[in-house]
Amino acid sequence: MEWIDKLDGNVIVSDAQGKIIYMNEKAIAHYEKDGGSNLIGRDLLECHNESSRNKIMEIMTSGEKNVYTIEKKGKKKFIYQSPWFSNGAFRGIIEFSLEIPAEMPHFIRG
Repeated sequence: MEWIDKLDGNVIVSDAQGKIIYMNEKAIAHYEKDGGSNLIGRDLLECHNESSRNKIMEIMTSGEKNVYTIEKKGKKKFIYQSPWFSNGAFRGIIEFSLEIPAEMPHFIRG
């Protein structure tokens, strides 16, 4: 899956217990100060503050996604956190973090 390894955005995947099982190259580089690839195998909850831990637990229990934008250090990002399933069973959470322009077109298509 080279396409996801090389994606210009962070991709992090956890298992059903919240253990990080995958980070693409961009995510590993982005979190280098926090351990980079050594984060694989760690618990997502240990890597977040209380508010974020609560949101992770909510995704895990409700099966609902969490989607929002943030701005940090002058960069705007689109965050998409979603449960992932295999054979109908909850298997974990996947997070995409993609940098977006400060202003971007919005189209309504019929």
